[in-house]
Amino acid sequence: MSELLFVVVLLLSTFAATSNGNCLSWRLSVETNNLRNWKLVPNECATHVKVYMERGQYRQDCDIVADTAVEFAKTVKLAGDGKEIWVFDIDETALSNLPFYARPDVAYGAKSYNWTGLGEWIKEGKAPANPSMLKLYKELIALKYKIVFLTGANEERFMKPRISNLKNAGYTTWEKLIFKPGAEKGTPTKIFKSKKRKELETAGYRIVGNVGDQWGDLVGDYVGMRTFKLPNPMYYVA
Repeated sequence: MSELLFVVVLLLSTFAATSNGNCLSWRLSVETNNLRNWKLVPNECATHVKVYMERGQYRQDCDIVADTAVEFAKTVKLAGDGKEIWVFDIDETALSNLPFYARPDVAYGAKSYNWTGLGEWIKEGKAPANPSMLKLYKELIALKYKIVFLTGANEERFMKPRISNLKNAGYTTWEKLIFKPGAEKGTPTKIFKSKKRKELETAGYRIVGNVGDQWGDLVGDYVGMRTFKLPNPMYYVA
């Protein structure tokens, strides 16, 4: 009986290790942008993503992004004209919607959820700061960079609650806050953000750094001197 139990435990352990290994590979494909246009976290990776987001590794990964960005920011010689800017995305970058994605009916992106529910969560204005990004924000302010928040969120629906949320979370000042107007609803993130970054540079700003959780935040035109990618295995935005 004991030998049978040992075999069962060994098989279960092997299965768990194999599953976790596959999910590590899946997450790597997501973060390197090799896997695109995916809709849901695979069922077999739901626990893997939950553990990653909850038990410290996600925070550590965000910390290293912030630390690397600060080290780069310190190497740049500013002109002193107030035109060097750092572009931040908002959702899963400056602010975290993790309390919403942790809900059982969302399961960190493993279950198909109602986008209306996410919209209502955003309107509540309770999203906490991503601690790593708040630290980066404060460091950049101290270094005399100007901050621009650039998001694909709908201007008419979400600008007012997001302004309040940002301030309450510790982001008390910025140079510009750019949302997507309703007329641009169908414009892909990459194209919309490229256009807005071009407008910033045309206005005389110089984009030094650009940080976001989606590749659509960081590719395209006028991306800046350096881009910094935060992890996000919960959803994909084109």
